[in-house]
Amino acid sequence: MNQVLLQAAPSSGFGSMNLIFLGLMIVVFWFFFIRPQAKRAKNQKTFIENLQRGDKVVTIAGIHGSINKINEDGTLSLEINPGSYIKIEKSSISMDWTAALNKPVTADKK
Repeated sequence: MNQVLLQAAPSSGFGSMNLIFLGLMIVVFWFFFIRPQAKRAKNQKTFIENLQRGDKVVTIAGIHGSINKINEDGTLSLEINPGSYIKIEKSSISMDWTAALNKPVTADKK
């Protein structure tokens, strides 16, 4: 009374499609989220390293001033009014707002 039970072999097509879909999702996630964030972080680091005395900057808190002194401990002495200085971290300088502040003014053509 040996009965042979026939079982259907699992199809590997569905599993490989899942792996391909998962791989594509990872590539899309990297391309649209991770890569732009890494590029922005690299640009921010370059921007911070290139700050010099006399540059007009804006902090992430919205404080406008010019760099008076760059300290060895990663801080800046920022002159916000003539004779009025504050000590801030280099990382608190906003790259976007500083670029907007230093952007040349163009005349409207009408």
